[in-house]
Amino acid sequence: MSIDGNIPPKEPQKEIPRDAVDELKTSYMTYAMSVITDRALPDIRDGLKPVHRRILYSMDDMGLQSNKSHKKCALVVGDVLGKFHPHGDASIYDALVRMAQNFSLRYPVIDGQGNFGSVDGDPAAHMRYTECRLSKISQLMLKDIEKDTIDFVPNYADFTKEPHVLPSAIPFYLINGGSGIAVGMATNIPPHNIREIVNAIEAQIDNREITIDELMTYIMGPDFPTGGIIFGREGIRDAYKTGRGKITIRSRVSIEETKTGKDVIIVEDLPYQVNKANLIEKIAELVSNNKIQGISDIRDESDKDNFIRIVIELKRGIIPKVVLNQLFTHTDLQISYGIINLALDKGIPKILNLKQTIQAYIDFRKEVIERRTKFELKKANDRLHIIEGFLIAIDNIDEIILIIRSSEDTENAKKRISERFNLTEIQANAIVEMRLRQLTNLENKKLKTEYDELLVLIAKLKEILSSDLNILKVVKEELIKDTTPFFDERKTDIISKQLENIDVEDLIHKEDMVVIISHLGYIKRISAKDFRSQSKGGVGVMSNKKIRSDDFNEHIFVASTHDYLLIFSSKGMVYQIKVHEIQQLSKDARGDHIKSMIGIGDEDISAIINVHSFTNEHYAFIATKNGIVKRVSLKEFEYKKISGKRAITLDDNDAIIDVKITDGKKEIILATSMGKSLRFIETKVRDMGRVARGVTGIRLAENDSLCGVCIVDGDSFMLLITKNGFGKRLDFDLFMPHGRGTGGQRYYRHTKEKGDVAAVKQVLENDEIMLMTLKGQIMKLPVKQISQQGRNATGIRVVKLSENDEVSSVARIIVQQEVM
Repeated sequence: MSIDGNIPPKEPQKEIPRDAVDELKTSYMTYAMSVITDRALPDIRDGLKPVHRRILYSMDDMGLQSNKSHKKCALVVGDVLGKFHPHGDASIYDALVRMAQNFSLRYPVIDGQGNFGSVDGDPAAHMRYTECRLSKISQLMLKDIEKDTIDFVPNYADFTKEPHVLPSAIPFYLINGGSGIAVGMATNIPPHNIREIVNAIEAQIDNREITIDELMTYIMGPDFPTGGIIFGREGIRDAYKTGRGKITIRSRVSIEETKTGKDVIIVEDLPYQVNKANLIEKIAELVSNNKIQGISDIRDESDKDNFIRIVIELKRGIIPKVVLNQLFTHTDLQISYGIINLALDKGIPKILNLKQTIQAYIDFRKEVIERRTKFELKKANDRLHIIEGFLIAIDNIDEIILIIRSSEDTENAKKRISERFNLTEIQANAIVEMRLRQLTNLENKKLKTEYDELLVLIAKLKEILSSDLNILKVVKEELIKDTTPFFDERKTDIISKQLENIDVEDLIHKEDMVVIISHLGYIKRISAKDFRSQSKGGVGVMSNKKIRSDDFNEHIFVASTHDYLLIFSSKGMVYQIKVHEIQQLSKDARGDHIKSMIGIGDEDISAIINVHSFTNEHYAFIATKNGIVKRVSLKEFEYKKISGKRAITLDDNDAIIDVKITDGKKEIILATSMGKSLRFIETKVRDMGRVARGVTGIRLAENDSLCGVCIVDGDSFMLLITKNGFGKRLDFDLFMPHGRGTGGQRYYRHTKEKGDVAAVKQVLENDEIMLMTLKGQIMKLPVKQISQQGRNATGIRVVKLSENDEVSSVARIIVQQEVM
């Protein structure tokens, strides 16, 4: 304010033109380097980020050693916040809590008292409730910090000093690991067993030319605080040799049997950093969504001390391996852990291999020991210098006293004593300040003893500093001495065998499914157990109450969930799908449209077969409505093509009506809807390629068409069902062999009342069949309830049909699965 009371105008601020792109580049680079060097990445020497280093130093400065009482965490957080780390109390407390968790750190460096969280992801109690102190192992991190072993730098406000790095007498970086995300880079270092790390460091000190493979004879691999099992050493070897690698970690599980005969899966530990509560919730969700089947109950029997025990109870008869594979695939009971050994080496972020990491620690400890030895040597020389002055003074004590008494002041006394006995200022000052009790004979002897001891100590310290080998010897001896009390056994097992990719079939329960495809192309699968057997003449159950008026269930097929379905279309194409890939639904559900699953075009589904495997020893025998047949090796259909493959070249107005799997040497029976049949040997039809047209199988009468194919077998029968619900069984001996391409013989006396033959199936006496009508009615009944009759018989009533309804398709349910 001016003399007249007016406020002088502000001087205009000077504007400096600056390119926006250059300013953004500079500002972002400054921010990035700050995050990299001062926040996210650990230092290779002590393995700590700044916040962790500041917490440990602050606690040591506060006197919270392992043999002292605990103090409130809020007190520690406040001290760190006020002096060293002005980034918020939450970030400091979170870092403090993690350093106290025995499931986060392999060797916790803070001894916590109170609630410090759990593997369920429960947060720690507020800092005003919890208490802490340094653990015994963390005190080794601060060992000799007062002996000029490391550099101190100004704090953020330059009112005190903080350590640039801790002396770290233990290899914290390797035994506890760490993780962090910086700008454009990340680090993820796994923890290790301290015994193995110390043995490897000792070996590298003895042999600087040691190879990484030789180091791996000492270090088995990562050792996580939560245990688990590592599969394969390839990822470990990659990480140790290049600084990057990926390992697979599984929970340790066991299988037990309850008194009731049920199997239970016991989860005994978890992969590193897996949240137990989230894991259990995920398993429950998968069970609820039917993605994992066979689990009846999940119980968490873990205790508050983080002892892990999760009990997964299985339903009776369920194979534990199948459920285990599902759990390993879909949950965090198995995880991939990516290793990135990135750290600050002399302020520069580097990805280091195992040998470089160990050497960086050795070099740092060598520097610490060298600085400490020089500090102790200087201190010993300074003390020796003073004691030499004391000994001179004691030998001339009378004259010393006389000089002091006759001097004008202290400064004059120091000067006269220094000149008289040729002493330094330091020695003269010590003599003047010497107490009278030091003049006794006892004190004199103590001084001489200390003098001799100092000479020995100085010689020892000089010897250490005389060569790098002597310094490294001290590094090794102290490392072994300091760390031996913390040696323990591994918690994580390592299996040398690389974990193979889990076959998707191992994740699927092997179970018979009824696959249903409607006329409009909707497909679904239903467990065969959902259908109950009925007596002949029963009315059946509805497979789809929501069926549209213009749709009906046209195809029904029974197959295992592990089978392949080869779907043959009306245009002679074949599509491939796994049974378990079809959505499992209730009987009332409509299903998914098949075109969205297999990419089928403007064509209808004509035939479906299930295949266990694709070989050259087995064939698909294809028969068409017009009586054309061909034989194709199953190997031709092995590889799936989204757009489908050509199975046969069809004539106009022709379509596939049935496909059988054969060995190429069977006798075949072709049956028509008007009741004619032809038996001939399969060798009469040569092996053809997929695109071949085929040859004439049976000569058809006018308005007749092929409706079924059977393979002659002495243990089975031919079963026919007419559209009006009548049926019978026939023995294959009733059919006489004829030449291929002939008209054959009668097998059913056709009448208007009984109707055309809807389907012909080859069945065993113990089999069951599933009938489906145009209106969606389904009936399941044993084959033995359908009587065996002659070729000219019209059959018995099998199912009662409603008005204007008729049988549309028939499927055979195999009670005992045949092996192809």
